[in-house]
Amino acid sequence: MITAIITFALTIIVINIICFDISKKISLLHKSFMSIYLIFAPHIVLLGYLFSDYVKFGQDKVICKWIILAQIILFTFYIWIKVNIIPNIKKQIVNIRLRVMLGGRSLVLYGLYVIFIQIIIYLIGFKAIQSLSIPKYIFIIDIIIMILGIITLLANGMLRILCTSRRLSIIKRLLVGFWSLIPIVNIFILLYACHISKIEYDHECYKVINNEARVDSEVCKTKYPLVLVHGVGFRDLKYINYWGRIPKELIRNGATVYYGNQEAWGTVEYNAKDIKDKILNIVKETGCERVNIIAHSKGGLDARYMISKLEMGNYVASLTMMSSPHRGCKFVDIACKLPDKIYKAIGRFFDKRYKSLGDKNPDFYTASRQFSTYHSKKFNEDVKDVEQVYYQSYASVVRNMFSDYIVTIPYILVMLTEGENDGLVSIDSAKWGEFKGVFKNKRRRGISHGDMIDLRRDDYREFDVIEKYVEIVSELKNKGY
Repeated sequence: MITAIITFALTIIVINIICFDISKKISLLHKSFMSIYLIFAPHIVLLGYLFSDYVKFGQDKVICKWIILAQIILFTFYIWIKVNIIPNIKKQIVNIRLRVMLGGRSLVLYGLYVIFIQIIIYLIGFKAIQSLSIPKYIFIIDIIIMILGIITLLANGMLRILCTSRRLSIIKRLLVGFWSLIPIVNIFILLYACHISKIEYDHECYKVINNEARVDSEVCKTKYPLVLVHGVGFRDLKYINYWGRIPKELIRNGATVYYGNQEAWGTVEYNAKDIKDKILNIVKETGCERVNIIAHSKGGLDARYMISKLEMGNYVASLTMMSSPHRGCKFVDIACKLPDKIYKAIGRFFDKRYKSLGDKNPDFYTASRQFSTYHSKKFNEDVKDVEQVYYQSYASVVRNMFSDYIVTIPYILVMLTEGENDGLVSIDSAKWGEFKGVFKNKRRRGISHGDMIDLRRDDYREFDVIEKYVEIVSELKNKGY
C-alpha cells in the first residue's frame, strides 16, 4: 500500500513539474538544474538498470517499480527533447535569428560540459562501477548513448550557429564546419564559434538599445534629401544594394534617400552628366532646392566634377566623400605602363560585359586611367571647389595584406608606394575638403575599401559602419544641411 502511494505521488509530482514547465511557471532549462541533469542524463540506461536490479520492492510490487522507472525515463526524455528544440531561456532576445543562434551556443557549451564532466566520471568512478558486476552490454549501451548525446548537442548547436551567424562569412562557415570534425582541434573551433555568437548577440542588443533611445527622434532627417553615389565597377541595382544595410537604417531614422544611378565604368565626365540629371529630377519632383551627396570611391570624383564643371553648386548643399582617390593611385600608374594594345583589349572585354549589365556607354580604358596620379593632378587643378558647397571626406585603413583577400595585391602596391591604405586608396589620397578622420580598429582586419559601404553585410568589432553613417548624416542635419 505504501509503495503504491509513493508511486502515485511520484507520478503526480512528475506530471505537475512538466505542466509547470510548459506553462513557464518554472524552467527546467535553468543552468543550475541543467548542470546536474547533464551529469546523469547520458547514463539513463545504466541508472535504470541499477534501479531495477538493486532497488527491492518485493515480488508483488514489480509493477510499481517499472512505473517509477518509466516516469524517470519519460522525464529525462522530455527535458532532452526540450533542450534540443528550445535550448535558451534568455528573456532579452532581439529576434528569431538571434534566438536560434544563441540557442546553438548554449547547446555547444552543454556538449563541451558533458564531455568534460563524463571524462571525470569515468576516470574517478569506473572501477567502482565495475565492482557492481554490471553486464558488459549495459556498459556498451551506456557509452553509445553518451556519445550520441554529445554528438546531438554539438551538431545541433553548430548547425544553428553556422546557419544564423552573420559574422561568419561563407569561407569561415566552411572552415569552421570542416575543423569542427577534427578531434581535439574541434574543441577550440567550437569555443571560437561560441565566442563569435556571443559578440554578435551583444552587438545586436546594443543596436536595439541604441534604436530605442532615439525612437521617433529622426536623427537622420536632414533639411535636404540624400543622394548616394556609388563607386567604379558597380551599379545601383534594385535587389542588390551597393550600400548594403546602410540606406535602410538611414531611412528608418528619418532620412530621404535617392541614388546617383550613374554607370559602372563611365568616365568621370559622362557619369557627372547622369548624376546631374538625377539631381535635377529630384529637385523638380520634391521641390527640395538642394541635395546632400554621399559618394564612395570614384563617385566622389564624379560628384566633384558635376558640381564644379556642370554648374550644379546651387543644387548641392554638401558633398561627403568616403575613400575617394582625389590624388589618384600609384598602382594605376603601373598598370598604365602596360602596352596600349593589351590595355585596350582588356578595356573592350570589360565594356562588353558591363553593357550587358546596363551600362550605355562603358569606357574602361579611359575611366580606369582617370585614377592615375598624373591625371588626378590635372583634375584637381581644373576642378575647383564651389564656395557654397560643404566638402568633407573620410578614409579607412586595413591592418595588413591578409586583412581582406579581395584587395591583397593592390594593398601591397599602395603600401609600398603611398603608405597606409584601405586596400585601394591611401589616406593622403582620400583627403579633401574638411578631412574628418580615418576609420580603423585594433583588430586584425581593419576597415577595407569595401567595408566602407557594407559590402559584405558583416559586423566588425570596434566598427559599426551602419552606425557611422547615421552619425555622419546626423552631423549634416545639425549643421543645417
